[in-house]
Amino acid sequence: ETLLVIDAAQGRMALDSSKVWNEEIGVSGLVLTKLDGSARGGSVVAVSRELDIPVKLVGVGEQIADLRDFNPETFVDSLLGIGQAGGGANANEGKALAGRLEEMRKNRDVRAEEKQKAAKKVPVGTSGMEMGGNAMETMSNMNNDAITGEDGNPKKTKNKNKKKKKKKKKGKR
Repeated sequence: ETLLVIDAAQGRMALDSSKVWNEEIGVSGLVLTKLDGSARGGSVVAVSRELDIPVKLVGVGEQIADLRDFNPETFVDSLLGIGQAGGGANANEGKALAGRLEEMRKNRDVRAEEKQKAAKKVPVGTSGMEMGGNAMETMSNMNNDAITGEDGNPKKTKNKNKKKKKKKKKGKR
């Protein structure tokens, strides 16, 4: 097996260098190191997806004993800053968030279906007169209200573009 070791802090360069290594020698797996620091190693997601190579191990320290089998769920929780891996107090926080996300997606789908059904009820090209008769009148009143005040008299507008003329002061020389 040929494993490519990627530094968690490497960033965008990880994908570029991984492509070259994969072309030159053929890589069968990835090892992500230096996850014990502030780096989160998000670049390994792009490398794994782009090259279709699995992540095998992660390094969480400086010794060979600090290599751990890669756990995708824990890694994603850490990347997102949730669950115990991400510094949270609850190990099930990721599952709870996944449940909320699923519920939100279902609600979104229901709203989309309702919107489509409502759109089918109103025929395309319907005029205001066919929809109750006062749609055009309401629009006309809205335009008139913008021009006239409540008393029916024209509104006074301020010209904000007037430039103030500067007066020259006469001074003694």
